[in-house]
Amino acid sequence: MEKNILGTRTVVQIGFVVNDIEKASQDFADFLGVEKPAWSLTDTIDKTQCEYNGQPCPARSKLAFFHVGQNLDIELIEPDQQPSVWRDVLNEKGEGIHHIAFIVDGMKEKLIKLENNGMKLMQKGEYVGGRYAYVDCLSQLKTIVELLEND
Repeated sequence: MEKNILGTRTVVQIGFVVNDIEKASQDFADFLGVEKPAWSLTDTIDKTQCEYNGQPCPARSKLAFFHVGQNLDIELIEPDQQPSVWRDVLNEKGEGIHHIAFIVDGMKEKLIKLENNGMKLMQKGEYVGGRYAYVDCLSQLKTIVELLEND
C-alpha cells in the first residue's frame, strides 16, 4: 500500500449508525455530561447529488453531532430505509461505528489514489460548503473512511 495516501493523519470525525437518533443522542449526552444536540435531516438528492455504488441515491439521514475534542466530532446517523452506505451497514452489522473521517484537499485526486490502492468509492455527495465520499477500506483498515472536502 502506498504511504500517506490522504496527506493527513488527523481524524476529524467518528461516525456511528443508529436505529433511533433521539435515544442514541440522549445516551451519548448523558455519558459525556453535555446537552443533547438537535438533529438535522440531510438535504434531498437535488441538492446532494448523492450517488451510491455509482447510481443516484435519494436516501436521507438524521444527523446529530457531538464536539468531543478540539477538532473531533462524534456523528450519529439514523438513515431512512432507502439503500445507502448508512442503511446497508446498519442492516448488515447493526448499530455501531460506521466510519472515520478526514478533511482533505483535492478530493478527486485522493479518490484516484485510494482506488489505485484497492479502496473503492462507495457513496459520494454534496453538502452546503463542500462534499463527502465514503470509501471501502474494510479489508485494509477494517472500517469505512470518509473524505470531507470543504470549499
